[in-house]
Amino acid sequence: MVLNLPLVVSLAWPSPGALSVVYILMKLGQGTGPHAAAAAEVSHPAKQGLVQAFSVYIDTLFVCSATAFMILITDMYNVENPIGGYLVIKIGDVDIGPAYIQGAVESAMPGFGAAFVGIALVFFAFTTLMAYYYIAETNIAYLNRSGKTPWLLTALRVVMLGATFHGAIKTADIAWGMGDVGVGLMAWLNIIAILLLQKPALLTTQGL
Repeated sequence: MVLNLPLVVSLAWPSPGALSVVYILMKLGQGTGPHAAAAAEVSHPAKQGLVQAFSVYIDTLFVCSATAFMILITDMYNVENPIGGYLVIKIGDVDIGPAYIQGAVESAMPGFGAAFVGIALVFFAFTTLMAYYYIAETNIAYLNRSGKTPWLLTALRVVMLGATFHGAIKTADIAWGMGDVGVGLMAWLNIIAILLLQKPALLTTQGL
């Protein structure tokens, strides 16, 4: 079997549900990693930076690739035609998303596919909410380090609860559309910050 990047991307990128792990984990350049890295206790800041950079390979090569290979090896996927219909149909007329990985697991372990996807979604959703709340709270703690606006933390909690409720009752397409806009804005802002901070970052590595 010959695997090519366009095929993997066409399977994984637009897919909500279990395949969304690709979307979440491929966050290089978004600026979401430094919050967790800054909380680590190390003898030199550059050491944690190198660990954080290596984590991208762990996410991509092990977690994301495992999902793609499970789907491709078991032939549980369709390839959509941009102008309508399908170019390849191997799993029947099903929506792009959790059905692919569910079918892949079901083909190897009959009766366990739906349970696997359900358990995976619970863990992915819960850990994502926890991580993004931690990031937001850390940002507010920095902005409110003078202690003059204590209501910001309460406002954040209300917004997070509202966003979680909204995402639970709306369609996945709306949630992913809003996520695309947010991630795009976050990535552009972080790229600008990377360009501004590249000199002190390179100087830090010289102290190793």
